Amino acid sequence: MTSITIDGFTLTAAQVVSVARAPHLTVTLAQSSRDALKESRDFIEATWMHDDAPMMYSFNTGVGLLKDTRIKVEHIALFQTQLIKAHCAGIGEPFSEEVSRATMLLRANAFASNYSAPRVEVVDRLLAFLNAGIHPIMPQKGSVGASGDLAPLSYLAAAIAGFDEAEVMYQGERMRAPQAITAAGIAPIKFDLQAKDASALINGCTASLALAVLVAHDARHLLTDACLSLGLTLEAMRAEMAAFDPRIQQARPHAGQIKTAAVVRKLLKGSTRTTHEARAVQFPEESRRTDIPYSARIQDVYSLRCAPQVYGPVFDALDYIDTIVDKEINSATDNPLIFGKDGGGFEIISGGNFHGQYLAQAMDLMAMIMTDLGSICERRVARLIDPTLSWGLPRNLMSGVRGVNTGYPVVQCSLSSLVMENRTLCMPGSVDSIPAKGNSEDHVSNSTWCARKAATVVANTQYIIGVEMLLAAQALTMTEDLLPDFVLGQGTQAAYAEIRRQIPACLEGDRWFHDDILMAQSFVVSGSVRNAVVKEIGEFV
Repeated sequence: MTSITIDGFTLTAAQVVSVARAPHLTVTLAQSSRDALKESRDFIEATWMHDDAPMMYSFNTGVGLLKDTRIKVEHIALFQTQLIKAHCAGIGEPFSEEVSRATMLLRANAFASNYSAPRVEVVDRLLAFLNAGIHPIMPQKGSVGASGDLAPLSYLAAAIAGFDEAEVMYQGERMRAPQAITAAGIAPIKFDLQAKDASALINGCTASLALAVLVAHDARHLLTDACLSLGLTLEAMRAEMAAFDPRIQQARPHAGQIKTAAVVRKLLKGSTRTTHEARAVQFPEESRRTDIPYSARIQDVYSLRCAPQVYGPVFDALDYIDTIVDKEINSATDNPLIFGKDGGGFEIISGGNFHGQYLAQAMDLMAMIMTDLGSICERRVARLIDPTLSWGLPRNLMSGVRGVNTGYPVVQCSLSSLVMENRTLCMPGSVDSIPAKGNSEDHVSNSTWCARKAATVVANTQYIIGVEMLLAAQALTMTEDLLPDFVLGQGTQAAYAEIRRQIPACLEGDRWFHDDILMAQSFVVSGSVRNAVVKEIGEFV
């Protein structure tokens, strides 16, 4: 895919992610959208651009509590400039360039549906920035997700308009917007905004949505990787597989639970390490009576046995979140909106589509499900390094000189710190509302913060799941000689082989453990282990 066309109705989350993370993709506006935008704008210019026109919010009125104040036609251009400057009150570090790219794409797509009524030149300007790789600097803090992400989007609008104060990233450098516009060969450098252009650019929770699209995409891949880390740990601990029997899942037929068990069965198909015969082999550090025959384990601890019941709700919740995100991608979230009338002409209707409550609640849910996913994975990591909890795996998974080398307990401790941080970030932001702007915005969504903290939780959990992969592979390597006649499942063998390809030998005690953590995270972020398994056994989730 080298280009996509937007029309306001058919953009997909996958396309948004591709454009956000692949700057070489070109985005164009559908001719049908271009024609519709021109038709509505021609009507506006011919019918409403005079001082006797009806009062229409943000077209020819002030905003907020100034909604009853008419803006004369002679002041409309100045109003656009002042509106943007007044809302450039953001705080903190900027959003990433991929969030900036996704925001421009999503705002342009919202306009393409022809409900917002900016000039078609505004859409062209957004796409020119996107295609040239000019990425507005937008502070992360300052939006309450009510009348849209007003603060961050105002910085985007300032860059689009070529304000001297606006900053962008261009070809890896931070610079003033006019400098980047000139370097990219975009004309004009100063882009005059006209009636409704500014309010259309800054209205709507598009920064929240941009982040939500990327978070949902990454969370979906992360859950797939969590299935792999689970499978590797099941192999390392010679788990009892009865808990994944399809009959148990059908007795409580949640879709996600059924899916999780099926994924595990596929990954471990052909495994003989997860059998009674493998469990009967006593590891050197395994506490077990030797005066009687080994008896069946019967069942495992919850972090192994209850994985379908814990992972299942994550699968189901991600499906729900995806429905919200997909609808938001092709929604008009501006105010007011313009609609065609039967018999010709258009009318303006004020409403509240800018309110980000859908996104806020979805991202709060995201934080919760990813936190719990990381929590159960961290508990398995704790077991992997404790022979009393792992049925005899080497203590701390240490190699080399015992005592001189301490193994991985501090790595596990770091994961515990991430779990605790995630739990704190699960405090729902969507129930926290402080009225703003003279109480005209008396209920706000907090969607931007909800998306930001969900993104942090996902990033933290990537480390947790990557480390589980790494340490489960370490456990398998350190016990290979103890189980020479037992094999891994087809999927887990592919995952293990990919990890061993990247780290050929057993992890030694003189390693710089920080590098191991970064390597573990890269398994997840790059998708290398996941892709290796798909190559071997096909899609498994």
